[in-house]
Amino acid sequence: MTTQALISNLGAAPVDETWLAQLASSLFGSLPTETPSLNNINIPPSVTLLPHNEPQHWVNTPALLQRAPAVIANSLATATPPYTYPDFTGKPKGLGLPDFDLSGLDLGLVRADTLVPSAANATPHYYFLEQSAPITSQVQAIAVPMPLVESSTAYSGFQTPIVIPPRTSFDIHAIRRDFPILQERVNGKPLIWFDNAATTQKPQVVIDRLSYFYQHENSNVHRAAHELAARASDAYDGARQTVANFIGAHSVDEIIFVRGTTEGINLIAKTWGKQNLKAGDEVIISHLEHHANIVPWQQLRDELGIVLKVIPVDEHGQLLLNEYRQLLSPKTKLVSVTQVSNALGTITPVEEIIALAHAVGAKALIDGAQGISHIPVNVQTLDADFYVFSGHKIFGPTGIGAVYGKAHLLEAMQPWQGGGNMIEDVAFERTVYRKPPLRFEAGTGNIADAVGLAAALDYVSSVGLPAIAAYEHALVDYASEYLQPIKGVRLIGTAPYKASVVSFVLDGYTTEQVGKALNQEGIAVRTGHHCAQPILRRFGLEATVRPSLAFYNTFEEIDILVGVVKELSRKV
Repeated sequence: MTTQALISNLGAAPVDETWLAQLASSLFGSLPTETPSLNNINIPPSVTLLPHNEPQHWVNTPALLQRAPAVIANSLATATPPYTYPDFTGKPKGLGLPDFDLSGLDLGLVRADTLVPSAANATPHYYFLEQSAPITSQVQAIAVPMPLVESSTAYSGFQTPIVIPPRTSFDIHAIRRDFPILQERVNGKPLIWFDNAATTQKPQVVIDRLSYFYQHENSNVHRAAHELAARASDAYDGARQTVANFIGAHSVDEIIFVRGTTEGINLIAKTWGKQNLKAGDEVIISHLEHHANIVPWQQLRDELGIVLKVIPVDEHGQLLLNEYRQLLSPKTKLVSVTQVSNALGTITPVEEIIALAHAVGAKALIDGAQGISHIPVNVQTLDADFYVFSGHKIFGPTGIGAVYGKAHLLEAMQPWQGGGNMIEDVAFERTVYRKPPLRFEAGTGNIADAVGLAAALDYVSSVGLPAIAAYEHALVDYASEYLQPIKGVRLIGTAPYKASVVSFVLDGYTTEQVGKALNQEGIAVRTGHHCAQPILRRFGLEATVRPSLAFYNTFEEIDILVGVVKELSRKV
């Protein structure tokens, strides 16, 4: 007899505290992939046991690779080590959509009816009760060897590399245990974090790495003879190498640390842009862009007289490549586009976009803020001239990001800020700047968060982006499939190849009202224009509700979101 079978047949049967403690011990003592045993539990005679057959969720399904977007098919097909995937082809087993009582929520609407909670609403089936997920406040992080605290000399290469072993299976329960904030409760409900396009949550290994840095390594980097400076320098330089490895850069000299994607794009605009663009030159962006990839080029347009052109999209939110080809000309000097739309989730064909730009002699910049955590990236394979991303979008700290630039381009670029760290020699008559990337990193860098970013990238590598991409693609498909039929729901952005985002609006409600109702059930979503007003206005909107998914989310969580939206729809 399984614990799940017993729970499902308890009903209102009275139980004593001793028996309840035994049951809790069984639950807490089982691993996520095991079924808790009840062999040693004295079941009260008042509890009637019925046959219960729980289907297995986790099976080898190599065919899942065929469900991933075509743009990552090659990476998935060649992924190593061999990954074992859960079966995402079916629907979540034994859950269904719970009912929701939203009658007490003031949405600013006049209603004639009042909902009566259903019996099922008293004990909703949340994801953490399914499939023997351990109900515990203890977060088990991946064991990660940290740098040695002692060394014989400050420059002896003391640091033990942080190595997180790759996983050979995709265990959603194990992954969720790695993120302590997922144990939080909001309005008495388990937190469901569907705001991943805004920022991602942090695994325990990142939190621990930041803590370790401040406990054992905290110092400014370089130019010091003491021990902690050597430790901090090794950690910081190692983080740059980790970033280079993660995106396939040729050298660490091609990686500039910045505060995030916004600062990275501004750096390129204020350095390469000012040096290489003149009046009449053309820069092409797309209708999908975040404001961070629009405003810097508008500023250059106003300052230098360049021409800004925009690649249009179709009614599904896909870029119109034929229109893009017609925009290209010998005057095109730069094409700057997003890899994944933060508002719609559309995956853009960046490899083809880059190749077409290069064919007319233009450079290509890719905004990878929304792509870096969902799609395997190799900048050399893409042949991108610049690639930028933010650490907090890929389970790392805020305030840290990276710019990749081809070495010969960075070497020709002048610094955009002046100060310490970026100089070789300073005299009143002249200053000699350092070589890239330090030329672009004036002042004290965000050392600790760079180290935390490296820990996040190592963690993602241990799970495997091919596995992450396949699982998330199934989540997005599932959410779209069950939101689409709801009366009054309009999905915004229905391209066949999407990552993370499922934007929608609901007739009869403002986006803020929908967000408020979801928050009542513990669900965090973003509402508003998402710093992407042009693309929303393309669809005649000023705001959407934007659930955005990550690999620690579950099908059951999507069911809860769908249930709330259904209930709102019914009440209009």
